[in-house]
Amino acid sequence: MLLNTFVSADSAVVKTGGKVAEMIKDGRFEDLGQHFITWGIDFTGKLAVALVIFFVGKWIIGKIRKLADKIMSRRQMDIALKGFLKNLLDIFLFILLIILIINVVGTQTVSLAALIASAGLAIGLAVKDNLANFAGGVMLLFNKPFKGGDYIEAQNLAGTVQSIGILYTMLITADNKTIYIPNGPLSTGNITNYNSQATRRVDITVSVGYGTDVEVVKKLLLDIAKAHPLMLKNPEPFARMTKMNEGSIDFSLRVWVNLNDYWNVTNDLTEEVYKEINARGLIIPFRQMTVHLTNSPEQNAN
Repeated sequence: MLLNTFVSADSAVVKTGGKVAEMIKDGRFEDLGQHFITWGIDFTGKLAVALVIFFVGKWIIGKIRKLADKIMSRRQMDIALKGFLKNLLDIFLFILLIILIINVVGTQTVSLAALIASAGLAIGLAVKDNLANFAGGVMLLFNKPFKGGDYIEAQNLAGTVQSIGILYTMLITADNKTIYIPNGPLSTGNITNYNSQATRRVDITVSVGYGTDVEVVKKLLLDIAKAHPLMLKNPEPFARMTKMNEGSIDFSLRVWVNLNDYWNVTNDLTEEVYKEINARGLIIPFRQMTVHLTNSPEQNAN
């Protein structure tokens, strides 16, 4: 079918070219001029019709997009899913518009379909990675490991999900940078979603010097945790000695909080622990280097 399309197109060009050559050979320049005028009028008319159809179609597509946006907003659809579906809808509608324009101005849709199929095969081989990203985006929308607004960590990157596009997922980092992660690797890799659960555990490690009373430190940490108004009573806070290092002993303080209170409680407890340890005269060990200087034999002789 594709070969017949090219043969038909070549035959039309050859026929037109032969007709023009025949007019020039016979000296029928008036007929030649009339032929170009007729062709120009026909081309201009088709171009005008194509432009009218394009702008009217673009206006209609805009109306359809607004209607689809209202429907998705009414159903409270996730912003990531909305972005993906909008992109798909735009591509589908514009392809229909192009086919309509080409069909109206005189090209057969069957021939166009053959051309699109052949071009699609070549393009598909050239952009196979992008096809994998498209398939990855579909899998993300079906599996739903995260939604718009979730803070995730994936592909050694972290940020808040803004949208899932046709090929890329867009994240906004804590310092307001925009990251685009290809959907293919994202859908097959590890994803950590920090917003999927209603509560989170705050973990704080406190190091003190050897010889410190363990029970004193445990009571101090528990008192600090229980005094915080945002701490959840269930599960109860945990404070125990968990490790013996070369120059210190480590205590772990673990407190459960609501998701939105995680960073506030983490910072508050860290500051309060440091203040109380200093106020009670407990030693916080830190790395230090001791240098011993010895006199050279010449200095000893002097």
